[in-house]
Amino acid sequence: MAAIIELFMECESAIRNGELIHRENRQDKEFHFQNWFGARLRALSIAFDPPARNTYPDFRLVKHSEGYEVKGLSFPGRIANYDCNSQMPSGLHNEREIYYVFGRYPKEDVGNDFPVYDLVICHGDFLNADHNYVHANKNVKGFGSYGDIMIRDRKMYVAPTPFAITAGTAGQVTLILPSIRKTGVVDLASVGELTRIETDQLVKGYTANLSANTLLPSFTSNPNAGTKHRFTAYRHRGHLGPDVSMVKLADAVKAENTEEVDE
Repeated sequence: MAAIIELFMECESAIRNGELIHRENRQDKEFHFQNWFGARLRALSIAFDPPARNTYPDFRLVKHSEGYEVKGLSFPGRIANYDCNSQMPSGLHNEREIYYVFGRYPKEDVGNDFPVYDLVICHGDFLNADHNYVHANKNVKGFGSYGDIMIRDRKMYVAPTPFAITAGTAGQVTLILPSIRKTGVVDLASVGELTRIETDQLVKGYTANLSANTLLPSFTSNPNAGTKHRFTAYRHRGHLGPDVSMVKLADAVKAENTEEVDE
């Protein structure tokens, strides 16, 4: 049996009951929200491989074919997109279903203990439905005046957050699953039907010009152009809040520069 429903309900309950994120110190800028999520797994006695640097996803369950990638976001702050740290978002990786956990917490200085402001757990296919792309870092040798410098092509992906492409998720605790998945849980109620449509063209590569400092993409036709991927948004029946709907990404990022994001 999948763990996602039980885990979402535990996260929802923890937020309602005021379970705070704990930051060990001011240098802990990355792992405090991961630790909060890990505590939810331990509360349910769900075995998992502990997170480590350069592993994907962050939490890999032992008895379930599921993985969870955790993204903590300060609020107010960057919302339109997030850095994927060299791994394309996807709903499937190494035969595991992948879920993304986006939690927002106060940006201002509130000490080392602070609440989760809102939360979205979504199936990875909601961010990207392609299961075939295989990430790999490559390099080119022979650069520089002596020909002994290597250029490392370490890909960084920047994807939209669910807060950016949906309306009605701010300030709420929401679960987004493929519509074909039936939860069968009385305490969960649908609060929106969401559709993502595959684009006409796909980027198949890019060419870098080091003299001009340009990066030019090349495209190919998407054989699945126009395919609709349907998802359902859920909430606890006792805390339904506003309905969830899709918004145009262009409208969500008008005030935010997404041309280049430094790691």
